[in-house]
Amino acid sequence: MSDILHSCLLQAIVEHAEHMPDKIALVCDAKEISYKQLKNSIWLASDYLDTLSLRKGDSIIITARKEPEFVYLYFGAHLRGIVNVVVDPASTQDKLLFISNTVKPKCIFGLPKFVFDGAKNIAIDSLELSGEAKDTKNPSLDKDDIADIMFTTGTTSDPKAVCLSHYNIASSARNINGFIGNSADEREVLGLPLSHSFGLGRLRCSLLKGATLILVGNFANLKVFFEAMEKYKATGFGMVPAVWEYITKLSGNRIAQFADSLRYIEIGSAPMSIEAKQRLIGLFPNTRICMHYGLTEASRSFFMEFHQYKDNLDTIGMPTSEEVEAKIMNDNGTEMPTGQQGEICVRGNMVMSRYLLDKDNAAAFFGDYFRTGDFGFKNENGLYYMVGRKKELINIGGKKISPLTIEEAIKSLGVIDCAVVPVKDPKGILGEVPKAFIQKMGCQLSFDEIRHGLSGLLEPYEIPTEYEFIARIPKTATGKVQRLSLIK
Repeated sequence: MSDILHSCLLQAIVEHAEHMPDKIALVCDAKEISYKQLKNSIWLASDYLDTLSLRKGDSIIITARKEPEFVYLYFGAHLRGIVNVVVDPASTQDKLLFISNTVKPKCIFGLPKFVFDGAKNIAIDSLELSGEAKDTKNPSLDKDDIADIMFTTGTTSDPKAVCLSHYNIASSARNINGFIGNSADEREVLGLPLSHSFGLGRLRCSLLKGATLILVGNFANLKVFFEAMEKYKATGFGMVPAVWEYITKLSGNRIAQFADSLRYIEIGSAPMSIEAKQRLIGLFPNTRICMHYGLTEASRSFFMEFHQYKDNLDTIGMPTSEEVEAKIMNDNGTEMPTGQQGEICVRGNMVMSRYLLDKDNAAAFFGDYFRTGDFGFKNENGLYYMVGRKKELINIGGKKISPLTIEEAIKSLGVIDCAVVPVKDPKGILGEVPKAFIQKMGCQLSFDEIRHGLSGLLEPYEIPTEYEFIARIPKTATGKVQRLSLIK
C-alpha cells in the first residue's frame, strides 16, 4: 500500500491495520470492528463512492449516526478527495435546505425524507460493503485540500460554512492527543454526537493513536453508558457541561466508581461552573480532567487541566501545543498589553482554511490570526481568560458586560437555568440593559426576590431590568445558549 500523503489519519489507519490487524478499533452495538476490517471497509466505501461518479472536490452530506457505515463513508470520502458535510440526523428541514443551498451536494446519505435538486438520496444502511477491497489508485491529493465542511452553530448569527483541510483535522487530533496524553492503550466510551466537532474530533483522536472507541447512542440512557464503561474498563470519555449536570442529577456520584480506571476526561463546548469543576476534582483525584476552548473554525485552541489549575479554575488555560499561538487584540488588530481586554485571536495548524462563502472571510482574520469573536485577556502568568462572546457583550452605558457573569450570579441564587441578553434601554440613557430569561420549572423565586438577591452579587448596572419566565432555555446540542433566538 502506497503512502497516503494527503491524510496522516488514513495513513495511521493503514499502519494500524498492518501492524495490529486484530486490535479492536470500534465497538458499536456489541459489534467489534478490528483495524484490519476498518481499513478494508473504508476502501470498499471509497470504491462505492467512485461508482456514483463522484469526483475530487465534490460535496456529499452524511448524517452522523452512531454506526460503522458512517465511519466507513466519512473516511472513504477522504480517500477519494470528496468533501464531507456532516449533519445532525435531527436537523430541521429548513437547516438542511440552508446547508444544501450553500454546499450544493452531489449525494445525500441517510436523509430519506429530504430532497434536494441534483443530489442522489441514498440510505446508509443500504450500503453493501463486503469482500476484499481493491488497491485502487485514488486521485492526486494534497494535505491542504478540503476534507470537511462543518457549519457553525449560529448562536449569534447565521451559520457559516467552515472549510477544514486534511491537514487541519489531523493537526487538531495530534494537538489534542499531545495535551491529554492519549495512547494506543485507550478504551474510550463516546456518547457525544458525531455531528459536532467535539465528538468527531474524539473519533479522529482515537483512530490516529490506534486506540479503541466504544460508540454509545448518547448520554440519555445512562444505564447503557455505565454498562459500556464497566464492560470495556474505559480509560476515558468526553462530555459537555450539561451532560455532567445530567449525570450527577440522575445518578449522584456513581460515575466516581470508575475513578481508578479513568485516565482522562475531556470537557468542552460550553462554560462550566467553578463548583462543578471542584466537584470533578474531588471525585477524580488521579484523572486528567481537561477542558478545551475552541471553535469549529479553530478546534481546541486552548486547554486547561483542572488539577494543574485548581487555583485558577476560571481560566481557559494556554494554547494547546507549540503549534498554536494566541494574542489579545483590539478592533484594529493591535496586540493588547497583559491584563487588558480585547478579542482572543489564534493561529496554528488547526485553524480552518477559510469560510466557504467569500462574504464570511472579509473580517475573519487579523493577518494570519483568526478572530474568535470572544472577548478576553491574558494575565501575567500567561494564562488566558474568556470574558464572553464579543457579539453577546451587553454595552451598558459604555461598560461591556458578559451575560455569563450575570447568569452565574442568578444561578447561585438557586435558579436552575437562565439566559441573559441585551435589550434596548427603555429610558434611552444607557443604550442597552440586561434582560433575564428564567426557566420556570423548578424556580421558587419571584422576580423581585431574584433582583434583591443580585444586589449583593453584581454592580447595580449589571442587574437585569427585565425578567421573563420561559419553559426552557433554548440551547444547541452541545449546550450553547441560543441567544439570537431569545433576542428575536
